[in-house]
Amino acid sequence: MTTLSDLEAVVEEGVRVGITDLAPFPVEHDLITNRVANGLSGGLGFTYASPDVSTSPAHSFPWAESIVVVAVPYLTDGDAAADGRTVARFADGDRYAGVRRALAAISGALRSDGFRAEAVFDDDRLVDRAVAVRSGVAWNGKSTMVLTPAHGPWILIGSVLSDAPLERTRAMVRSCGTCTACIPACPTGAIVSPGVLDASRCLAAVLQRPGAIPSELRDAVGSRIYGCDDCLVACPPGDHALMRIADPRGQLTPIEVLGMPDREIDATFEHWYVPKRNMRFVRRNALVVLGNVGSVADLGVLAGYLGHPDSLLRAHAAWAVGSIGGSSALRVLEAALLRENDPTVVTEITSAIAATSAAPVYAEAPQEPTDGSTELE
Repeated sequence: MTTLSDLEAVVEEGVRVGITDLAPFPVEHDLITNRVANGLSGGLGFTYASPDVSTSPAHSFPWAESIVVVAVPYLTDGDAAADGRTVARFADGDRYAGVRRALAAISGALRSDGFRAEAVFDDDRLVDRAVAVRSGVAWNGKSTMVLTPAHGPWILIGSVLSDAPLERTRAMVRSCGTCTACIPACPTGAIVSPGVLDASRCLAAVLQRPGAIPSELRDAVGSRIYGCDDCLVACPPGDHALMRIADPRGQLTPIEVLGMPDREIDATFEHWYVPKRNMRFVRRNALVVLGNVGSVADLGVLAGYLGHPDSLLRAHAAWAVGSIGGSSALRVLEAALLRENDPTVVTEITSAIAATSAAPVYAEAPQEPTDGSTELE
């Protein structure tokens, strides 16, 4: 008979393994239902889409008797703490490779003993964090992430459903105690209370959603092109794991993204969730970032996007130009307004002109030419 020790022996060092049953998760069901009803789901699908299914494992896996759960650490060289990170660590490369290896090893061990096994991760049919807590591989953090003793929140969760009658492991008796470090660390205040996240304000979710990025959140996007892990960086149980990492790697820049053809963005970031695999949303994010971190030297790129056939991109380019500001930005916006006929983009340009006109004059870099020309000519 396969045992916990047998399964721990086939996974890599540092991977935690636990086992639980397929009993439903009524508390999690009520939490999900209430958050959707209160508008805290931010329009997310995933396990929010059908809590009756996601919180009742037997609904989707009626043949199974056990759930083997793994918590796989994913930090790697280059993940050291640094300012201005543009891609969250979980999305900087294929960090799920370790999860797939662990699940494949466990599935193989179970099948070799004659049992059925199905690996799942990031699956709408299973509330993976609740399963992780009940199996004892992690505990619930106040950020809504789950944490492990050695790696804090720097883990990814996966499960193997099996008809093997495996001995259950106990839930971890641990909590965050009085620590609330993650709550003030959130750049938009999305952690509205311990263990409660307003996903409509969570930047990791905002940058994955279709449509326009709400104007009130664009400044908070900062340098983030994809993902946000500020609450993870602030989490003390994860400090030791983060401090073991080598120097930070170079970061993807918004100019790089905005200069790539769609096929290159798609191929380079195939592991990202992008709505309908439409790269306009990655470009949208990069435009907002350029508005936050760019300078007058970037106005040429933004002016090009103000002539883009996609109105969503023109609108975000207008905001970015207005955020950079200055007399050159004002000229770019005024020229764009003359040729624009989309009402939404007109509104964005008008707002950007107002913001630029109202802003105090500052020394631009480079300085305005004195020969009557502009940087964009």
